[in-house]
Amino acid sequence: MKKITLIIAFFFIVQLSNAQDTCATAVPITAGSYVVSAVNGTQVPNPICADNGNGANAGEWYTYTPTQDRTTTLTTDLVINSGGDTRFHVYTGTCANLTCYTGDDDGGIIGNGFLSVATFNVTAGTTYYIAFDNLWNSNGFTFQLTEAPVVVLPTPPMTYTSTTIAAITSTYNMCLIDMNGDGKDDIVGVSNNNLRVNYQGAGGTFTFTDFPIAGSSLMPYWSLAAGDYNKDGYNDFMLGNGSGCTFWKSNATGTAYTSITPGQYIFCQRTNFADLNNDGNLDAYSCHDVAPNVYYLNNGSGGFTYYQSGVTPGAYSLGVTSTGGNYSSVWTDFDNDGDVDMFMSKCSGPPCELHRNDGNGVYTDISAIAQLNFTPVTSWSSAVADYDNDGDMDIMIGSNGSIPSKLFRNNLDTTNSVEEAFTNITVGSGFDTNSSIHRDYLAYDFDNDTHVDVFSNNNIMFNQGNNLFVPATYGALMIGPVGDLNDDGFLDIQNGSTIRYAVPNTNKWIKVALHGLQSNSNGIGARVEIYGAWGKQIRDIRSGDGFTYMNSMNAHFGLGQATTIDQVVIKWPSGLIDTYNNVTPNQTLMVVEGTTLAVNSFNNGVFSIYPNPAKNVVNIQLNDNLSVTLKSALVYDLTGKLVLQTNQLNQPINVEKLTTGTYILSVSDTENRSYTQKFIKE
Repeated sequence: MKKITLIIAFFFIVQLSNAQDTCATAVPITAGSYVVSAVNGTQVPNPICADNGNGANAGEWYTYTPTQDRTTTLTTDLVINSGGDTRFHVYTGTCANLTCYTGDDDGGIIGNGFLSVATFNVTAGTTYYIAFDNLWNSNGFTFQLTEAPVVVLPTPPMTYTSTTIAAITSTYNMCLIDMNGDGKDDIVGVSNNNLRVNYQGAGGTFTFTDFPIAGSSLMPYWSLAAGDYNKDGYNDFMLGNGSGCTFWKSNATGTAYTSITPGQYIFCQRTNFADLNNDGNLDAYSCHDVAPNVYYLNNGSGGFTYYQSGVTPGAYSLGVTSTGGNYSSVWTDFDNDGDVDMFMSKCSGPPCELHRNDGNGVYTDISAIAQLNFTPVTSWSSAVADYDNDGDMDIMIGSNGSIPSKLFRNNLDTTNSVEEAFTNITVGSGFDTNSSIHRDYLAYDFDNDTHVDVFSNNNIMFNQGNNLFVPATYGALMIGPVGDLNDDGFLDIQNGSTIRYAVPNTNKWIKVALHGLQSNSNGIGARVEIYGAWGKQIRDIRSGDGFTYMNSMNAHFGLGQATTIDQVVIKWPSGLIDTYNNVTPNQTLMVVEGTTLAVNSFNNGVFSIYPNPAKNVVNIQLNDNLSVTLKSALVYDLTGKLVLQTNQLNQPINVEKLTTGTYILSVSDTENRSYTQKFIKE
């Protein structure tokens, strides 16, 4: 009798497993807990809704049809599954035409952190298809579905339409950045041995160019950062992988790339380009998941020297925790002193860290002083912005687990030398009641109302002012790189090959696109400020926000209904300040470093030029007592366009063919240091 019972029970389990092996035979479920005996179905989810691409060959399927509008949490992040590794996808539509709604991979905090969890809003009567796959393993597990009442904006301030771009075919579609200097965001995709750039044209049209990459490269499994680290005017890339990083470096004409894999083992999480020592060259930084963080210092010739915090002699103290848990770094100026500081999100271990840049290669961990060192914390990224428009950067520490997100106000007082603590203003902010969790959080003014909002998966927390945020939940608005992909002044979101275009409202805007000369060419580390009827807004130019993606480096501002901008101020890493007065809204302001300075005040201290003004030629004369050897010269007009270049500096530079106007002469020496001077062509 026992033998018969066992056989019947085993048969029942097999039948239940087989019944959910395909989308068409998916098992209907409601709120509750369910056991999956094994992931052994024959149908694999397609398209892929969670991160990390395809690679699975089996799946298990369920359907969920809520009877009321709800906020639903689907999770395998349960103690019974400790040590497991799961991934799931949630779709709408039909089995013949599935549309990604949400999904998760490694969003859990229990055990090794490889379990999955997602919170999303659902609509009564809509059927949602849930698919677990075997990308990581086929073992059985338990999952849980819970429901809670929905609290959202009655009418979301923004709506989005979706367009599929057929030419977006790369394996990793993680980057929106201006690749040709026209001020428009382009779509950059990475695959093995290929970089594809979809260049944005008029009206949001795209044309693509492929750049074959020879050799072996580590793919950006976890993150990607972009920036011109060899100062040739073309963006380079840092690919963050679980085994280390790879750099794709452009040639001098931007027509080819070289793959460089330094070889150090790094479990890369967030990667960044930032000028760590303020020498005008971009350095590369990576959070290390299982050891102290690492960085590569730029030698000024496009070469890097590797350092590990607390390990390499002379290394900066920038995340020395030996147990790791270093997930996301944000490089921004918290104390308004003109150099970049670093905030690091942590998960399942030590607290988050704030490192103040004291200059001269000294970074000080002020996490305790700032009162940001709370535990427990389950953050994979934080959204850093000036949420209250008071002129300093605040921090929203995002949640990717059971510990809710927290909002901290910066209490910076520059009239004294005392380091002020941040204030936890989570209670009453809206983040205290918002249950959405994700690895990526991004801070932008999506509705252009002058207040910075926070975007995570299928959820935008719209800033109402007075530190109050109200959620709007969207289907199929998954996290992805953010930029303006049709040049209409409203920020769009890329989800794989699909662009989620923002439907414009009547609010006005301005974008500021930077071209550095003495500073790095992207202007990374610059502070952009605008003044008007709203008071003051600020943005810092960064390479690498959130956890995974590379977002637009154009400074984007919403202006509400304001009809003029009183002043735009750009504070460059070099210390130069450009100022524009009475700026018209609804435009991209293209700024070249030093453009607004008077000709005679743009003094580099290394060389002078004569005659100035010039008609036919200009001569370069080194200042006395300098042992600098100059090797090349570039001439830019005030839009940032390169109009002349020469390596013949032992003779006058012929400027006869230049049109009348003001130009910037940038000269490089044999150590690849750059110096600039303005001149007038008559």
